[in-house]
Amino acid sequence: MAKHRKFVDVKDLKNGMKLEQDIMDSSGRTMIGRGSFLDDFQIKYITAGSLEGIYVESDEPEEYPEEEIPAELPPEVEEEAQKNREEDRAKVELSHEVVERVGEGVKYIFSNPEDESFMEASENVSNELISVIHSNDAVAVDINLIKVSDEYTFKHSVDVATMSMIIARNFGLSKQEMEELCVAGLLHDVGKSNIPLEVLNKPGRLSDDEFKIMRQHSLFGFKILKGRGFSQGIMEGVLEHHEKINGSGYPQGLPENRIHKYAKIIAVADVYDALVTERPYKKAFSKREAIEMIMAMTGEIDIRVMKAFLQSVILYPVDSVVHLSTGEPARVLKNYKINNMRPVVLGLKTGKIYDLANDVNCASMIITD
Repeated sequence: MAKHRKFVDVKDLKNGMKLEQDIMDSSGRTMIGRGSFLDDFQIKYITAGSLEGIYVESDEPEEYPEEEIPAELPPEVEEEAQKNREEDRAKVELSHEVVERVGEGVKYIFSNPEDESFMEASENVSNELISVIHSNDAVAVDINLIKVSDEYTFKHSVDVATMSMIIARNFGLSKQEMEELCVAGLLHDVGKSNIPLEVLNKPGRLSDDEFKIMRQHSLFGFKILKGRGFSQGIMEGVLEHHEKINGSGYPQGLPENRIHKYAKIIAVADVYDALVTERPYKKAFSKREAIEMIMAMTGEIDIRVMKAFLQSVILYPVDSVVHLSTGEPARVLKNYKINNMRPVVLGLKTGKIYDLANDVNCASMIITD
């Protein structure tokens, strides 16, 4: 039987219920993780807080269907909401035509890595993405909308390149560096064209030997680019995007000071996109969960790049409708540059405005979807 989320009043919580949201403290730390089965101690912790209810797994459908969201609000409520509304920062917007051209270009690049026009084709595709970002001076990306192709390798490459450029802009890189980073982002997985298909497309978990082969893709990519006219930065971005600042990455186990800044940026975009993408051998994490996981990777990811990443993503676009952990649907009015998981929202049942980032009365309230 299909499982659903159900909103349950805290007074009705019972042992064994499976959480369908994180329970966080006033500092934003996860105290009880999604997927946990509640026990007496956890229920006591939840009921002692200010939550009216939480989401748990259920055989029943969602408790708050779309038709219960008011179509219109009282004029005075709407007027107050508009006073608190603030447009999102300029975002990347990929038109259908750009998506088509970029998608075809990436497919060609990955299918013809030995072609004489490989470098030219790579630059042509990157120029498409660069022009989109420069056209409206984009400094953010709506991470709900990036989608170029259903084919993972192509979609992933464009997602990573697009996100890397936005991170680079917030990181303070020059226009030329952004352009080089776009090429490196597009080509970061080109070495997978040298991985046997039975390994690359295996639906289950890789064996140790297969994983050793897969880990060579960044080295293969470096070799494909070498001697083809690409800058050293682009080649190092491709080679080192799986290196970690604690030295535990591959293929060289480099320390932080020897990892190229392009590789550090691509690493964050690569990890994020991999987390939120469903694959035959794993389910996709929610975008919120993926951001939380990246925030916990302080031993592996450059903290300055992580901050630039958090400034670059819009998780809940202004005017989108979300659900709060109180069970109330809400409309997003304003996003903060850093604290992107805790925007200002308008409760669509109560008509109240909640500043999730700054109002202490909202400390235990979170967005669940």
